[in-house]
Amino acid sequence: MAKKKIQNIVYEIVSSPKRRISIFREIPINDQGFILLSLPKKLQREIMNKLSDRELVELLDYLDPDEATDLLRNIGKRSKKILKKLGREIREKVEFLLKFDPRTAAGLMSLDYVEVEKNITFEQISKIIQKHEKRTGKFPTILVVQDGFLVGELPAHTLAIGKRNEKIGKYVKKVPSIEYDKNEREIVAVFKKHPHNKIVVLDKDNSILGIIYSDDILKLIEKQSANNLRQFAGVREEEDVLDPALTKVKNRYKWLMINLVTAFLAASVVSLFQGTISKYVLLAVYMPIVAGMGGNAGTQTLAVVVRGLALKEIELRTAKRVITNEIIAGGINGIINGTLVAAIAILWNKSPMLGLIIGLAMMINLIIAGFFGAIIPLIMKKFGKDPASSATIFITTATDVFGFLSFLGLATIML
Repeated sequence: MAKKKIQNIVYEIVSSPKRRISIFREIPINDQGFILLSLPKKLQREIMNKLSDRELVELLDYLDPDEATDLLRNIGKRSKKILKKLGREIREKVEFLLKFDPRTAAGLMSLDYVEVEKNITFEQISKIIQKHEKRTGKFPTILVVQDGFLVGELPAHTLAIGKRNEKIGKYVKKVPSIEYDKNEREIVAVFKKHPHNKIVVLDKDNSILGIIYSDDILKLIEKQSANNLRQFAGVREEEDVLDPALTKVKNRYKWLMINLVTAFLAASVVSLFQGTISKYVLLAVYMPIVAGMGGNAGTQTLAVVVRGLALKEIELRTAKRVITNEIIAGGINGIINGTLVAAIAILWNKSPMLGLIIGLAMMINLIIAGFFGAIIPLIMKKFGKDPASSATIFITTATDVFGFLSFLGLATIML
């Protein structure tokens, strides 16, 4: 099915709540599974719950075992009943895949491969491939082992250049691998370190369990990016764009209330300088600039540090260097931006003293932003919390409080 047509069908299903199941049933049975996998998980569950057992079994029989496993995980206890009705070959493979945690390497792997010994000939491997193609309709990935241990992969193009009685050993290429129980971040780290179109999943004894293909890893990277963005904003990972309004409120109100408390903290700092502000009203014009620049700089630092922690580029024992670098970077950016805003204040308001105050406040706040942007995710990591989880709220609070304190404090002293 063409990509454009798939997108149109998915859009029609998503945007037509009352007609979803009827639209889905009009799709040819051999395409239903692919369309279902393209939908958000909540819609997958909604549609599968409305399909009969017979319809579900027919749909799953057209899918690869790993795809069928993903869908069966989404329908709870009913999956056991459906599993019993599947064909023997796909049922056995799905039962095997269901044993593993879906958030690990084994939970992402495919079983679309053949495993051959290093000392066989090209004639022998051709027969193995023919049997696989006859059974599955697909050309397999060829993984090569020696005494049960992974040696590498036999590239498909070598089948055209290898002689019938020639052994395949010298054509084998290395392929990245990972243990079955490694988590999603570790999978992405292996992929980034060894870019390849697949990663082989191994058991603890180095025997092959399956393969993770690059398209699944790229989807995983997209998912992690989306989750990090949600966490930065204080939104729960499981929240979906199609959730009811009340569900969205339930997921978000706690962080918003925390944000409200921190906003009052910043406001309380401003209230300490009411006399200064009433005397020099012009200060109110520049307060959002100082606070906003600090918040943005802190978020930039946070993004870099969180990424470093995720990719294991930063460890807690090397944190001092990271914090120092971010403070220095904040100071230099503070000098650059502080000089610029000071010049604007002098030219616009004809007040060199105001320019000096706002320039110094900008420099101080960007140093503070570098410090808190680095140390907050490190502290969260130290205590076993996700360093991306709503750290922006605390960083923004720090830059608001110290930004207002430095700006209004300097104004009180110097004006």
